[in-house]
Amino acid sequence: MSHAFAKDDAEKGEFMSYARFAIYYVPPEGPLADFGAKWLGWDVLTGRKVPQFDVPGLHDITMTPRKYGFHGTLKPPFRLKEGQTIEALEAAVSDLAGVLSPAACDGLKLTQLGRFLALTPFGPLDGLQSIAGACVRDLDGFRAPAGEAELARRRKAGLSNRQEMLLAQWGYPYVFEEFRFHMTLTGGLPEGDAPGWMDTLQVHLPDLSAPFVMDQIALCGERQDGRFELIHRYTLTG
Repeated sequence: MSHAFAKDDAEKGEFMSYARFAIYYVPPEGPLADFGAKWLGWDVLTGRKVPQFDVPGLHDITMTPRKYGFHGTLKPPFRLKEGQTIEALEAAVSDLAGVLSPAACDGLKLTQLGRFLALTPFGPLDGLQSIAGACVRDLDGFRAPAGEAELARRRKAGLSNRQEMLLAQWGYPYVFEEFRFHMTLTGGLPEGDAPGWMDTLQVHLPDLSAPFVMDQIALCGERQDGRFELIHRYTLTG
């Protein structure tokens, strides 16, 4: 199995206690991953709380993204379909990583998306879109159908006809051409607060000038406490 990181064997017995799974881009160990953990107060790589930056109000505005950890979603969280196993899912993600090629774009930038802030890629994005689309499509056999309560919650956002079709078929409305890769940094901010938080973020962000390269995908699990952690990371070798 072509993973670059795995929990030790003593923890493998806990896998079946995960409520949901997701395929994420999780930054490799380094300045960006360290920033994300300290900004959110949760390290998805290690599955541990970490002290946040000493910034007034930071704890409150990061409550929503904290449980997911610093990441970019490729296949949104899903419950495992009846009859499927974590071992089969791991093998399928490993096989998928073996046929996907790495993707690169010009870099990441701080962006306001509606009422929240995120890092978003710029430059040629076809490669990133292709990786995300493959994760959604090729691993969908492991996804249990979304329940009516979940579908109703998604529809509260006011979906377009196309988004409604995607929700019905894939369990999430923002996939394929509706997908926009982003790494969430805040929950919804009060009106007028975004500029101030963007200034604060600029102080704490590491250097983002290098090209952004996605050469790995990560299988992550939602623990019983509602927080996500890395299970395995897989190198793209296609």
